[in-house]
Amino acid sequence: MEYKVSNRMSSLKGSAIREMFKKMADPTMISLAGGNPAAELFPNEELSKIAADILKENPVGALQYGISEGSIPLREKILEMMKERENINASLDEITIVSGGQQAIEIVSKILLNEGDSVIVEAPSFVGGLNAFRSYGANLVGVEVESDGINIEKLKEAIKNTKNVKLIYTIPNFQNPSGVTMSVEKRKALYEIAREEGIFIIEDNPYGELTFDGVKLPTIKSMDEEGVVLYSGSFSKILAPGLRLGYLIASKEFTEKVVLGKQVSDVHTSLLPQLLAYEFMTRYDISELIEKMRTLYKKKCDVMIGAMREYLPENITYTVPGGGLFVWCNAPGIDTLKLSNECVEEKVLIVPGNNFATDQSLESNGFRLNFSTMPDDKIVEGVKRLGKVLKKYC
Repeated sequence: MEYKVSNRMSSLKGSAIREMFKKMADPTMISLAGGNPAAELFPNEELSKIAADILKENPVGALQYGISEGSIPLREKILEMMKERENINASLDEITIVSGGQQAIEIVSKILLNEGDSVIVEAPSFVGGLNAFRSYGANLVGVEVESDGINIEKLKEAIKNTKNVKLIYTIPNFQNPSGVTMSVEKRKALYEIAREEGIFIIEDNPYGELTFDGVKLPTIKSMDEEGVVLYSGSFSKILAPGLRLGYLIASKEFTEKVVLGKQVSDVHTSLLPQLLAYEFMTRYDISELIEKMRTLYKKKCDVMIGAMREYLPENITYTVPGGGLFVWCNAPGIDTLKLSNECVEEKVLIVPGNNFATDQSLESNGFRLNFSTMPDDKIVEGVKRLGKVLKKYC
């Protein structure tokens, strides 16, 4: 049967990162491409016991339909955590449980964007966010990320020169893919600009807890007094991504629309993962798990940076992140899409920079590396293989 897809889907391209998962089945392949948390940190035993208790003692509560807003005990627990750890004060009717942070972005897009509206994004930016905006026909406007976050002057210019700007999308902490953290000064400036211009900010913060030194900068949401900031949080990087649990904090009025948008998408987020997360945070100290993550990821990042200094050509520049999961590299004069294909031949996977651009058809000199997934020896070997390919160009 022949069919024609909708305009909103016809221009979308599949995530190259998801496609790379197929190549990971090759046991000789080293992946520096994904964004997966370290599997050895999953609290398997604790979650196994909790799941058994839930299904024995409260099977209906786990397996029946639930309310679209999400489990009340979990929402209360998250709000408590947000107040204590992020200085975000919100009420129960200002938080919605969503099926991962990606759904938060998609629902906000559904609520705010008409075809042809504009979204200002960091350049480069997270491919999942970009595709969510594209799926609603948005015009994407990229503003470069500097070493301390988005370029504020160019942001002002973009707003001045762009019609119908509805959203500014930012990942302020250990940004995906650049690894950069936005300074406090720029967070304040970004908020003031959005407030004055009447533009919403999506503050996407899945990596904020993964700071290597334990120091956390204030969230933009903690500065918000007028409901400008839509805060997206996630359990994917601090508990387990397979639970598909996230949350969106917004004003009461906006949250009412979020709930309607979610009902159209999936009615409600699965209750069993919600109960697992709530019980884990009730029975155990999630701070201990987060501290293990910080320690491990700092070690892995140090291993990767050390290998890059040893094996990559001198003209390859890269960020040295203070947390998160990613290192961003710049290879002057090299088309990194071509580079990534040659890397596959050397049995190492990287993500070319065009995937994180507003226009994926343009050539990019950047590429992203991930250090959280592979064992240390494979990180070193993967960087060594990458260096071998790069030296053909340099």
